[in-house]
Amino acid sequence: MFTFNTKGTCSRQIIFDVDAENNIHNVKFIGGCGGNLQGISKLIEGKNIDDVRAALSGIKCRNNTSCPDQLACAIAAYKDKKSTESQQ
Repeated sequence: MFTFNTKGTCSRQIIFDVDAENNIHNVKFIGGCGGNLQGISKLIEGKNIDDVRAALSGIKCRNNTSCPDQLACAIAAYKDKKSTESQQ
């Protein structure tokens, strides 16, 4: 389970799992527009994290970001963490 604290959105946190094949699962947004974020979570369930990041990165709402864009940021943070762990 990976937890990411968002910046500039109504949602405060994003929590998700990534399996051994780099597919995303169990995405949960804390705060934000419940129906929309549940829809996003269902649409990306089981998808490759690189595909999800590419599709959602750069979507703007307010504060020059959005919940989907913050999910792309969360995936980037997850990948950075995994890369750092593998180098140790």
